[in-house]
Order: sequence, then C-alpha cells, then structure tokens
Amino acid sequence: MSDPRPLATGADLAARVERWADHCPGATALAFEGVEHTYGSFADQIVATAGWLAAAGIGEGDCVAWLGPNRPAALRLMLGCSWLGAIYLPLNSRLAPPEHRWILDHAGPSLLAVDTEFEEHAALIGAQCDTRVVPDEPHGFSATEGAPARRGTPAHPVLLAYTSGTTGHPKGALLDQAAMAANAVNSTHAHDLTSTDRVLTAIPLFHVGGLNIQTLPAVLGGAAVLIHRAFDPGLFISDVEQWQPTWTVLVPAALAAVAAHPRFASADLGSLRGIMTGSSPVPSAVTGPYFERGLPVGQIYGSTETAPIAVHLRCDEAADHPGSCGKPSTMCEVRIVTDAGPDALPGEHGELWVRGQSILREYWRDPLATAEALTDGWFRTGDVGHADASGWIFIDDRRKDMIISGGENIYPAELEEVLARSDLVAETTVVGVPDERWGEVPVIVAVRAAPSADALGLEAGSDDAESDDAESDDAESDDVTAAALLRLFDGQLARFKQPKAVIWLDELPRTALGKVRKHEVKAMLAERRTATPDDRRTAR
Repeated sequence: MSDPRPLATGADLAARVERWADHCPGATALAFEGVEHTYGSFADQIVATAGWLAAAGIGEGDCVAWLGPNRPAALRLMLGCSWLGAIYLPLNSRLAPPEHRWILDHAGPSLLAVDTEFEEHAALIGAQCDTRVVPDEPHGFSATEGAPARRGTPAHPVLLAYTSGTTGHPKGALLDQAAMAANAVNSTHAHDLTSTDRVLTAIPLFHVGGLNIQTLPAVLGGAAVLIHRAFDPGLFISDVEQWQPTWTVLVPAALAAVAAHPRFASADLGSLRGIMTGSSPVPSAVTGPYFERGLPVGQIYGSTETAPIAVHLRCDEAADHPGSCGKPSTMCEVRIVTDAGPDALPGEHGELWVRGQSILREYWRDPLATAEALTDGWFRTGDVGHADASGWIFIDDRRKDMIISGGENIYPAELEEVLARSDLVAETTVVGVPDERWGEVPVIVAVRAAPSADALGLEAGSDDAESDDAESDDAESDDVTAAALLRLFDGQLARFKQPKAVIWLDELPRTALGKVRKHEVKAMLAERRTATPDDRRTAR
C-alpha cells in the first residue's frame, strides 16, 4: 500500500511535524496513558484527520470545535485544521451547557467533535444550536485514503481561543499560523528547547497556556510530550520520577498543590531543568518550596491574545530577579504606557502594550472590541506594570482590578502577596468596595480553613450538642482570624493600602486555570450590601 502522506512541502504548522517525521520517524512525539506515538505515526494521524475533516466538508476558513479532556486527539485536530486552512476552536471542558451554547452560537463552527466522555453533554447543547455534533472514536479519527489538498499557509487563522471570561462573556481571540510559529520561537528561547527535551503537560490544552507555552512548541521542535488527561498532583510527581521530563508548566494553584503533596519532599524531581508558571500573580510563597529544593521556577507573562508568550523569565535568571516576569520575548516588543504617553521611565507604573507576530489578528465577530484592544499594531493588555532600570518587568495588577482610594492607586496583587504567606485561611483575594469617604477601599475576601476536631475542642464520637456548641463560637473565631489577617500588613505596607475588613465566603469562584473571577466576587459583595446596607465610613 502506498504511503498516504506525501513529502512535506507545505508551510502550515502540520508540515513542521511532518519534517520531523521525515528526519526522526521513530522518535517519540506524544505519550498518553501508556501509549506512545512516534513522529512517523503522529504525522500519519494528522493526514488522516485532515482527510476526515475534508470528507466532512471542512475547508479554508471553516471552524471546527473540540470538546474533550487533554488527549492527543486535540493536537491532531488542530494540526489537521492547519493543513486545510481551517480554524480550531477548543472548548473549555469545565463550562456548563449554557456557557458552551453561548460560545457555539457566537463562533458558529461547522462541526463539533466530541470525546465520548462528553457525548451526552454535547447532545444537549447541539440540540439548541446549529452546530453539527459528531462523536470522536476513543482511539482517534478514522483514516482516509490519500491526503487532502493542502491549503493552509502562515496567513491562515488557525486557533480561535475564547478568553477565560473573568469579566462578562468571553471574547474569541483569533490567532493565525504565523502567530503560533512566532510563539514557538519565543518558547524555544524561553526554555532553550531542543529535540532532546521531554515535556510533561498537565494543565488544560483548551487554554493557550497548556497548548502553547510548551506543548505545541515541543511538537513543532521534535521534542517528546507526555499528556495528562487532567491535573493530579500525585500522578504528576510519579511521572516526573518515572518518565523523567525536562520541562513542565504549572499554574500557581497547581504549584501549591504539588508542594503540599506528602511525597513532594522526598520525590526525585532531578530530571526537571525548571518549571514555568504564569496566568495569575505568582506569590513567592508558592515558588519558595521549589527554590529550596534547587528547582528554579521561571515565568511566562502574556494572555490569550499574545499566544501567550510576550515576556519571559528564564529559569536561570529567576533566582536573581524575584518578583519579575522577565524581559520581552524574542518575537515581541513591549512598552509601558502612562497617562503622559508611551515608554514610561524606570519605576513608573503604566499599562503594558505588546506588539509582534504572535499578536491576535482580531476578536471574532467583535470589531468594537478589536478596535479598543489594538492601537497601531500594539495590543493593550489591560495589565499595569513597571520596569526597573535594567529593563526587568514587574506586573502590578490588572488595570480593571486596580483600586483608587482617596486618589491613591492600590494594586490588589501586592496585598495578596502578603496574604499568600499566611495559613490562617484556605483562600483569599482582595477587591475594592465602595466607601463614602475614600471612594473605594480594599477588603479581604476569605474562605475559612477547614477546622480540625482538636481546633473545635471535639473528641471522636462527640454528639450534636457539642457540635452546636462549636458552631456558636464561629462568629468569635471569625473575628479573631480577621484581626490576625489584618495585622499581617502592619509595617509591611503603607496604611492607605492596608485592607479595611475581612469578608467571608464559602468558596472563591475561579476559572479553569485557577484565576479568581473577581467580577463575580464583587457582584456577590454588592448583593450583600444591597440586602444589608452599611453606611459606616471607613477609618484610615
């Protein structure tokens, strides 16, 4: 039987994988749940997927959605789309049916390919929108005879990635193949990535962080990638010991979970050259346990709209520049823009703007949002930061999250850094609330730590009466804990920055990557204020 995969002559992303297959067909490309896929077999799978899509009527500019867990099928589908000049839309598998339905209605994909785990979920949303839903076989798409016509070029859009939706409805950032290739160059320079590297991917591939910081750059560069279906700290530690990866990416919440695992202190993590993190502020308390073990943690700064690598702190630089997210990546320009104009002086705070080949083309079907985000080719990130005299960049906070109190700017991330060093509560965030005197003031929103029986003064077999007695002390306990939290800031930050109160919630609403949905927190607090108005003025 003739080889259905012709000599790679295209300029699309799939062609780069094929070239590695031509040079190193037996090298491992992907590993997943005990099965390894060589570059030769992976390249054949991409051809089969492209053929399957073409037979389903997918062509240039058509959009194909995917709903499923982390699996090689996600990468095959994206690269099959790149072959055809089509657009790949990964759906966040943690969203509810109404959220998926909104994205599908907005994006209008021609096809929704679904993992068997989500067939019932997809049938529900498919019945309520115009997208054709097709099942995905457990071991991949059916092979086709021969290869379809190759249409993809660097100019073709290839990834439609919807933002996390930390404010209102998400927006669809459209990235072309040239942007993905430029981001791969940024990744290569951030990691010194080579074909001998081994990458462990444990965070979601439906976000650009999981897909583009290391995974796709590794595959485009001939390296091996081990994919975890979902993040599990115990499995992560085991596979670092057994599979011996050289690189991985963990968001701060995942870093904390691994460090808290009972096996962390004794685990052999020596194969790792470093760990990259990002997606939200990175407290030193989270990275500290890794540095103590001699394992450096670098940072990636960027967003869905920047593919995402715009600024990076290499692991060999991290110890000397605590708190910094690095310097501009190879294919990017970065400027810090103040109200007075572009190019802030060292130490001046302003909004970060990014320009380069890896920037989004547009927001899907949203010209107004596109015009607001792009100025003369510069993407306005909405993040506030500053640089020191040597050009090292520091992120202060999201511009929309900045609290203006009595004319002074307060960045919640600075306060959250202090709170991260404490174990008084399970979770915290800082938001601004209206204040009659100061305009707004910062408050801590906290989740109580789960109390032990000893902490409650209970013994095994205690009856309900004893439990009721313990519950009667909750309010007093909250007051004591709140006072202790507020004391953490004494001598650490100026008084005008210090939080004025602690508000308790049962849990903090978060995105799939662990970012706190602050707009939801603020909405909860506003609802409470409406229900129980408080006219007290806050002292300062």
